[in-house]
Amino acid sequence: MPQRDDADAPGRQAPGTVALVGGGPGDPGLLTVRGRFLVAGADVVVADRLGPREVLRHLREGARVVEVGKTAGFHPVPQERINEILVEEAHAGARVVRLKGGDPYVLGRGAEEEQHCLERGVPVEVVPGVTSAVSVPAAAGIPVTHRGLAHGFSVVTAHDQIEQVPSSVEHTLVLLMGVSRLERTAARLMDAGRGPEVPVAIVERGWTPQQRVTVGTLGDIARKARERGVAAPAVIVVGEVARLARTGEGPDAAPAGVLPALSLL
Repeated sequence: MPQRDDADAPGRQAPGTVALVGGGPGDPGLLTVRGRFLVAGADVVVADRLGPREVLRHLREGARVVEVGKTAGFHPVPQERINEILVEEAHAGARVVRLKGGDPYVLGRGAEEEQHCLERGVPVEVVPGVTSAVSVPAAAGIPVTHRGLAHGFSVVTAHDQIEQVPSSVEHTLVLLMGVSRLERTAARLMDAGRGPEVPVAIVERGWTPQQRVTVGTLGDIARKARERGVAAPAVIVVGEVARLARTGEGPDAAPAGVLPALSLL
């Protein structure tokens, strides 16, 4: 019986296409099964800095990695160029995986990349990821909703219209990309009606062995963060659920919530 070309295997990505894969918060165990399958079969992986970097060590022979990672205030590969790379590689016949941190559609510019590809005739598959907005607080034991404490939540960058978010004590606010403007953000939230006693938790480097949690209130969190040297990447949770944060840390004890290594590679 003739062997079937693996390009025809069920579910295999077709050449000349792009898959936008949400990589989750960074732990390879939180990459979805579909995402892992696509990465394993990719010809080219266009990778973010905050995706699950471990999987890049286990690509198939001949696969290439194009690094396009960004840090706060430093974007060595502009978004417009990232869009072009996806199209160029797909037009060259490659199976292209755009491996992004979190979820492609949650403050990740995935929709822009998808639109750019579709407008140039490149088929796109979108694979949802575990967003850091929910998973990083969970790594520290913080549920974004909890019966009796919070019945809803909003996810925003700390730069955008935070005054319009409900200020009820039963509504959790999750801030992404907010460390550099934390003092200003806390002041704006208090001016908008949240009291200085409202609990705040900052989870740095969630789901990694370097995870660290800083807790405080709107009135003092900026000072505490400054004294502890809090730095991105971090997720900030504002609301009563922040009281539930676990603060285990340190090199000799794995932070609460860290996943065991999984054999998915």
